[in-house]
Amino acid sequence: MATFPVPQTGILVTHFLVSEDIARSGRFYADVLGGEIVHDKEPTIVALANTWIIINVGGPPTEDKPTVTLAAPDPDTTSSFLNVRVADIQEIYEDWSSKGALFLTPPIDRGPELRCYLRDPDGHLIEVGQTKAGFLEERRSSDSAEAPVDSGTSEPAP
Repeated sequence: MATFPVPQTGILVTHFLVSEDIARSGRFYADVLGGEIVHDKEPTIVALANTWIIINVGGPPTEDKPTVTLAAPDPDTTSSFLNVRVADIQEIYEDWSSKGALFLTPPIDRGPELRCYLRDPDGHLIEVGQTKAGFLEERRSSDSAEAPVDSGTSEPAP
């Protein structure tokens, strides 16, 4: 069972979403994407893979954010989105589709990755991506070639 997201040391990153129907969004992240509802009030908190999604209503500016209004997104414009990395995009696409997820397209080959997008019930955009093995191998090879070579001495290389 997941616990409430409180860091023991350092920091912990969560993702906050504004929702027009908190219960509906909580069910989506739990039932469709496979998360676990940790707190089912306002805000609703869902443990999802290695992060937490915090879902709450929007609202006007407050003392700590005096010029910011929180609102559900415009579905045709976005400045950020949740990026979910997966091991098998086709499996995830089929599983989540069978549970009610509505993808904008099936997975598309974009060169170094396969990816597709869906929206949560409030219109928040979610990218689902799988990095191709060939791209990873190329990156590892490139990173190894760029690594400094140890000459076996304690003197700096020329």
